[in-house]
Amino acid sequence: MRNFTLMSGLLLLSLIVCVFQAGSPSQISEFHTVEVQPGEEVTLLCTNFTSSPTLIIWFRVVKLLKPSCISTIYTSSRPASFCDGFQNDRFEVTSNSSTVFLKIRKVDSSDSGLYFCGYHITSNPVIVGATYLEVQVFLVGVTKMSVILGGLTVFLALVIVGLIVKIKKLQKAHVGEKNPQQAENLGSDELNYATVTFRPKKSRNSGPASESELELNAIYSATR
Repeated sequence: MRNFTLMSGLLLLSLIVCVFQAGSPSQISEFHTVEVQPGEEVTLLCTNFTSSPTLIIWFRVVKLLKPSCISTIYTSSRPASFCDGFQNDRFEVTSNSSTVFLKIRKVDSSDSGLYFCGYHITSNPVIVGATYLEVQVFLVGVTKMSVILGGLTVFLALVIVGLIVKIKKLQKAHVGEKNPQQAENLGSDELNYATVTFRPKKSRNSGPASESELELNAIYSATR
């Protein structure tokens, strides 16, 4: 992303130089790139390259359009004057003995572009410092994509949970169908077991049944 920003800035700067009159003494001594988020505040710098009071101008180029004037400042003791379209509280230009500052408050996508400062010698402009400002509005698209992916993830999670619940219900129903059959088979076995009794043969000469025989018969009778 930074390499793309740098290449875009250099391309814009080359086009700007071509816009000015051929043979002008334009020269670039400084070039910077700055990346900010929407709503932030940024301060661009330009070296105060004059040894005597000189009218210094801040320009801006957006989307390969013709350079437009932002502000002019003569000395640090005088307030800056703003050009048409920049006369609001978002832009502020100040200067000291070494640097000219351009402050932009609450930046948005329309502020992206190439900013440069310079001055005029007779009728020819001299470009001294340039800064390419990139407002990273691409995060809006990423946020939208994140919302879409998040919604799909939630939907798939709900589908999976629904399938798990349905499978568990089917498993419980299948187990419930098996249990009555097992209970019926178990009851039949117990009934057969209860009807089986073992009675010892009575010998002709035997007398009344012994106590153990009576207890055995009583146990089997209880299981019927």
